[in-house]
Amino acid sequence: MQVYLPIAEMTVDAEAILLLGTIVGVLSGLFGVGGGFMTTPFLIFMGLPPAVAVGTQANQLVASSVSGVLGHWRRGNVDFKMGAVMLAGSIVGSFIGVLIFRLLQHLGQIDLAIQILYVVLLGTIGTLMLIESVITLLKKDNREARGARQHAWMRALPYKMRFPRSRLYISALLPGGIGFVGGLLVSIMGIGGGFLLVPAMIYILGMPILLVAGTSLFQIIFTTAFAAVLHAVLNHTVDLVLAMLLIAGGVIGAQVGVRLARKVKGAVARVILAVLVLIVSLELAGELLIKPTDLYSTTVR
Repeated sequence: MQVYLPIAEMTVDAEAILLLGTIVGVLSGLFGVGGGFMTTPFLIFMGLPPAVAVGTQANQLVASSVSGVLGHWRRGNVDFKMGAVMLAGSIVGSFIGVLIFRLLQHLGQIDLAIQILYVVLLGTIGTLMLIESVITLLKKDNREARGARQHAWMRALPYKMRFPRSRLYISALLPGGIGFVGGLLVSIMGIGGGFLLVPAMIYILGMPILLVAGTSLFQIIFTTAFAAVLHAVLNHTVDLVLAMLLIAGGVIGAQVGVRLARKVKGAVARVILAVLVLIVSLELAGELLIKPTDLYSTTVR
């Protein structure tokens, strides 16, 4: 069934959008990522303007993240205090990111900037995550690591706080800084930042892996909601029809992902996530670097 998107000014296949939302929802519940690293590129592949894809899919991230958090909360896998500190940093990052997005939009370079950022960031993070996960799987002692040892400068940071749920005593600047980076990613690239936040929470903060997914989704809810409002008010790039289709699939998929999370080992899950990130990165790189069949075309918008 074809539906018309008023902001994107084009028609799309409703079933394809619903399927995309469902797949992203499963990833959200399973890995603790918002799934935006797949939503935005695939919307771009479908022909949607990158600016509209970024602004709109933030709404879908809110819905799928809420659904995923509820599932993890019922199982006691959310550190709300840690999530609140990360949220404080992410709100600041989101506001600055939306201003940068607006500047790039004014300069007429937002579409190119989004695609280049996706290729560089996803390619780098995906490669590092894949190498680490494969090494973990190949080790004879295949127990899940609690996290890397903190460097001396991390232990020397001020404003230390206790996080009883995660059994940590660390500087609030660390989770706040991670949240800040996540807020920038939400606003500029339209991603929840989970694929970056999850490894950072494990290897920098040293959080127990069981708590990472739910805590990550908790802060993603508020960060993406804030970014979506700013995009709608300042940039006018939120298409409600597209958002409703993505949300409908995402809420269902998130519950499926939460149930699968208990059955997939941490290292295996990270390998799957890393491969998905690299596939999306390579596809976007092809869009940028491979010579198109039609060199010159015009689009009236």
